[in-house]
Amino acid sequence: MHDPSEILFFAFDLLYVDGWDLRRLPFRERRWLLDPIVAGRTGAIRLSEEVEADGEEFYRVACAHGLEGIIAKHREKPYRSGRGDWWQKITCKRRDSFVIVGFEPSTVPGAIGRLLLAARRRGELVYVGGCGTGWTYAESVKLRELLEAIRTDSPAVNLKRKNAVFVEPVLVADAEYRAWTQDGKLRHPSFKGIRERADAGEIFILTNK
Repeated sequence: MHDPSEILFFAFDLLYVDGWDLRRLPFRERRWLLDPIVAGRTGAIRLSEEVEADGEEFYRVACAHGLEGIIAKHREKPYRSGRGDWWQKITCKRRDSFVIVGFEPSTVPGAIGRLLLAARRRGELVYVGGCGTGWTYAESVKLRELLEAIRTDSPAVNLKRKNAVFVEPVLVADAEYRAWTQDGKLRHPSFKGIRERADAGEIFILTNK
């Protein structure tokens, strides 16, 4: 659990002020009105930084620094709810390989609910989270059959889960994910394929913890 005092809210838009509806104003004017209200604050509410830069280069730098992505807004557009071409959320996506150390059964008979994944840190396998998306039902059934054949009573990682089924760490899952959490877990991983672990050096090595 995070300390509530560590939570920060970054304001980037202003829709109402002193009873006035600002939604018809262009974004640049709404930002201009927001600036004196929030700028310079050091408490829980702060002004998000506005960056004018080449979009592709800024996205590359954001991803290289481990950020989830960038938000691009059209400076001359009024506010509209929902998604549209006036603003874009562009998420960073990474893809690496992780050892499968177990799975959690699905509520659907014969299928996988989540894969339990691990990576190497200082030469030892450590649990980096579960992956529960990226496969069809048929693929999930085949994957479970494969993993059932290598079940073990000796988990490869220090993990206690009531309904977990542990397997020998001999298979590797390729997964796409957005970032690492502060406690060293994958954020929003999605399964992309499986292969035999031919070389332990190919497994992603944790460097942030």
